Amino acid sequence: QVQLVESGGGLVQAGGSPRLSCVASEFNNYPMGWFRQAPGKEREFVSAITWSGGSTFYADSVKGRFTISRDNVNTVNLQMNNLEREDTAVYYCAADPEGDYKLPTSWAYWGQGTQVTVSS
Repeated sequence: QVQLVESGGGLVQAGGSPRLSCVASEFNNYPMGWFRQAPGKEREFVSAITWSGGSTFYADSVKGRFTISRDNVNTVNLQMNNLEREDTAVYYCAADPEGDYKLPTSWAYWGQGTQVTVSS
């Protein structure tokens, strides 16, 4: 059972550039990804990266502002730039997708989430 632990959230001013990290508890050759869930909304896909780091995927809403990267097979980062109030959400790390990677139900493992709040 892979455990995922996120870090790096908090209160950020609009336009800020926080970096989220996610560490897996064991050797992990799975694709990994990030989702977010704002109050009253469904969990939505943000970004994903293959196990090698060779391919990355982004939601249209964050493309050009967020960058996903992989330090090693167990650690994935999400560099968020030029944050907007609409980016306020709990951000979740996920691993091991099967099927449509944009669907939360496709992912086997989840972290507990880290809150990102963007203030104007």
